Amino acid sequence: MTDRILADTSAPRSTASRQAASHGGSDTDEQWWRRAVIYQIYVRSFADGNGDGIGDLAGVRARLQYLVDLGVDAIWFTPWYQSPLADGGYDVADYRAIDPSFGSLDEAEQLISEARNLGIRTIVDIVPNHVSDQHPWFRAALASAPGSPERARFWFRPGLGEDGNEMPNGWVSNFSGPAWTRTQNPDGTPGEWYLHLFSAQQPDLNWSHPDVRAEHEAVLKFWFDRGVAGVRIDSAALLVKDPALPEVPAEPRPGEHPNTDRDELHEIYRRWRAVADSYPDRRILVGEIWLPDIERFTKYLRPDELHTAFNFDFLARPWDAASLRTSIDSTLAAHAPVGAPATWVLSNHDVTRPVTRYGQEDSSFAFATKRAGTPTNVELGRRRARAAALLCAALPGSLYIYQGEELGLDEVQDLPAHQLQDPMYLRSGGADPGRDGCRVPLPWAGRCSPFGFSPAGATGEPWLRQPDRWAELTVEAQQRDSGSMLSLYRRMLGIRRSHADLRDDHLRWLPSADDVLAFARGERFLCVTNLSNTSIELPAGCSLILASVEVTGGLLPPDATAWLHSESNPTQHRTLQFRTQGGE
Repeated sequence: MTDRILADTSAPRSTASRQAASHGGSDTDEQWWRRAVIYQIYVRSFADGNGDGIGDLAGVRARLQYLVDLGVDAIWFTPWYQSPLADGGYDVADYRAIDPSFGSLDEAEQLISEARNLGIRTIVDIVPNHVSDQHPWFRAALASAPGSPERARFWFRPGLGEDGNEMPNGWVSNFSGPAWTRTQNPDGTPGEWYLHLFSAQQPDLNWSHPDVRAEHEAVLKFWFDRGVAGVRIDSAALLVKDPALPEVPAEPRPGEHPNTDRDELHEIYRRWRAVADSYPDRRILVGEIWLPDIERFTKYLRPDELHTAFNFDFLARPWDAASLRTSIDSTLAAHAPVGAPATWVLSNHDVTRPVTRYGQEDSSFAFATKRAGTPTNVELGRRRARAAALLCAALPGSLYIYQGEELGLDEVQDLPAHQLQDPMYLRSGGADPGRDGCRVPLPWAGRCSPFGFSPAGATGEPWLRQPDRWAELTVEAQQRDSGSMLSLYRRMLGIRRSHADLRDDHLRWLPSADDVLAFARGERFLCVTNLSNTSIELPAGCSLILASVEVTGGLLPPDATAWLHSESNPTQHRTLQFRTQGGE
């Protein structure tokens, strides 16, 4: 085997070539979403343009070239709408206005246009399950009497018990605690209860009401008219509730859960798809769907519903070859019948960063088991995160990257208590550390906070404290280091875009040891991930394209991934050997 990096295929695409590709109007362009690299921006923490310590649209606009150089096809913004920010913007008060802390609607329109001119599409977040308690609809509902038309848009119910002091049912909030809050009548006496599957500041909408359906279709058109290429649908499986509001069964049958994955949802998304398809340029719908049943999951991806949905199964798996392979196989098998591409994601604004997760003894992810202070080997975690990035990028489908993932940032687990804002932390009384640790502002340059997140001379401190150790992880520092995580991501995405073998939707597993994942794509491309604790000998007749670690002597170390070019067609090459080497 030859240790060779194909540098000519790893350079980021130039601005001019990206513009040509994005505006070419070709069939491939129309299907851009099937294999796109989509970068998630959490606006508050990406870049601060005005110096108040809070990320904003001006900061994003100033950093668009960074995203071009990284090699992404689209950017997905978490909610940037007017909001009290009780849940990081997922409590929307006005869908047609930008929150003043982020900028203005004019700036958003300029950003969408500027990004598009650079070959980067924009995806916005839609939060249909609930609104803010400051939304005009909910304020009108509180000011109205029980049984009024204003209250019919939500789930208001009288309480149980002699004085109505008991909740209408025992549903539990996804943020811990009860899913019901009692109102107060104008005379100060206790009133009805209202449903909120998340925080009390996020009342659930009643999707049986025609106003709710019409308003959201109008919101879709509002943003599509402003040039966005798609929407990400928050909590997409939770909108419809059983009007009887029964208790949740111990083992609900598919489609019969009272507030999750109800069959009536599909009619809603078929209507949304019709709105998206009414535009001459492709507009896509991406669902956030957490469902354990992969067959129920893929029903949302039928040709007349959503285009794609997040694959959380892979994200939640431990660093284990058998588990990851099972996830890959089941994901691809489930997507094939509906013709939808799989999505691959290692992190987002809701989960522990991969560097920390993969550095822990239990490297799986689950909300119920996430705890601060768990012993973490950050060096091991970063090594595995590099290997996982190459593994994901080699799989057929689209790839999502959460801001800072490309820098190898770790979870910040020692934020001051007074800075913590996540309702998951607040409602659990601190039992759940919350999600603020993965939302700390990005480090761009310099040796100390704010690390270039805010401009020189800024008066405001970053809204969450950045750790001093991030001085080695700034964009500025990593751009100078050819072995950095950022350099790896840039080369990886450049190869992923340009390599002909990575353009099809097929994957073929190759013979390997139980703790090695090896597969082929196209005519000559091989991906090998070593999850064992010993080095393995890469197969003869291959040259190295890219690796997550240095490869010498044809040996791939533990917790590493290599991309290879086979001199013969892997489908005809049945003698691939991955011999282990002792002493590692």
